[in-house]
Amino acid sequence: MSALTLNTIDYGGAGDAPPLLVAHGLFGSARNWNVIAKRLSDRGPVVSVDMRNHGDSPWSDSHSYYDLSDDLAAEIDTRADVVGHSMGGKAAMALALRHPDKVRRLVVADIAPVAYTHTQMHLVEAMQKLDLSQVSRRSDADTQLAEHVDDRGVRAFLLQGLDVSGKAWKFNLDVLGREMDTITGWPDELDGSFDGPALFLSGGESDYVLREYRDRIRAFFPRARFAKLPGAGHWLHAEKPRDFEASLRAFLDA
Repeated sequence: MSALTLNTIDYGGAGDAPPLLVAHGLFGSARNWNVIAKRLSDRGPVVSVDMRNHGDSPWSDSHSYYDLSDDLAAEIDTRADVVGHSMGGKAAMALALRHPDKVRRLVVADIAPVAYTHTQMHLVEAMQKLDLSQVSRRSDADTQLAEHVDDRGVRAFLLQGLDVSGKAWKFNLDVLGREMDTITGWPDELDGSFDGPALFLSGGESDYVLREYRDRIRAFFPRARFAKLPGAGHWLHAEKPRDFEASLRAFLDA
């Protein structure tokens, strides 16, 4: 399947550092990265994307990491640094393995090239249950969503993807639900290695990147380095944005 032309936010760049491409995770969007992307644009060009089936990017019946990585590759004209979180981190890894000429330095935020047993289907189903005809403001949606999702922070994150005036989710929920095993998985047939510098940055309180995954990571990324942000969970860039930014700067400018 051919790559889709993704919706992007271009933050420009005041410095002469290589371009930086940012790929969000499941149920995220380019806008989630506004603060960090704007701050990092002092070093060079920064572009954040809406992944397919998210935000203002096109929808597709496919959501494989082959397709997601090809979408990212199509956005890179000259060799770029790439940062990806969770689902976006897996897409970024697939990009580096399949299109190594496109990637200078790789940052993978709180995910590993392994299949996980968790699922986010309960969130898909919770969003699908909302009666959008009864939503005239975001608080209406939050009240309904609270019946299925206890965590206020998770609800706030999901509701960033709701177009209240259009009464529609900016997620292709049917496809994301159908492809959940693909999203939480990893394509076994994907091989090769990326010989460039790679940073696997994890939340200190997260269990997504276990020590026993390191040999597998190094098989794909022999120059992998590992770091943790103390006190942060899976959404480390949102929970500790300044620490996350500082880690990116140190690695990208090394």
